Amino acid sequence: MYYLKTSAAFDSAHFLSGYNGKCANIHGHRWTIEVKIASDKLTESGEKRGMMIDFSDLKSAVKSLADEYDHALIYEKGSLKTATLAALNDEGFRLIEVPFRPTAECFAECFFHALTDKGLPVFSVTVYETPDNCAVYEV
Repeated sequence: MYYLKTSAAFDSAHFLSGYNGKCANIHGHRWTIEVKIASDKLTESGEKRGMMIDFSDLKSAVKSLADEYDHALIYEKGSLKTATLAALNDEGFRLIEVPFRPTAECFAECFFHALTDKGLPVFSVTVYETPDNCAVYEV
């Protein structure tokens, strides 16, 4: 089996609605997405002979995904009051609503499916909230 791995990072804020602890408050992270793809075959001919895929294609897909979430407040649908959202929007803040609790675990699954939907042979996605703490979603 062959594996390729790359990573990209983004800065964003989130909070965990209904959580009894510090993470119930808005706080930020430098999130790192580490993606591992797998294949038992390499390209047999052409300019990509001997490759699973071109590293630049993999890096571009992961960076593009990270860029979508960079410098935003990510919140779970239904977790903010309408008036709060209106005020934040009025101030021009960048908001991203997600249909899941914005935990490292849920982001790992979300990113896994987003990259798989782009045709990448994703084996696993690791999402680091901090340099020492991460969640992994894999096949």
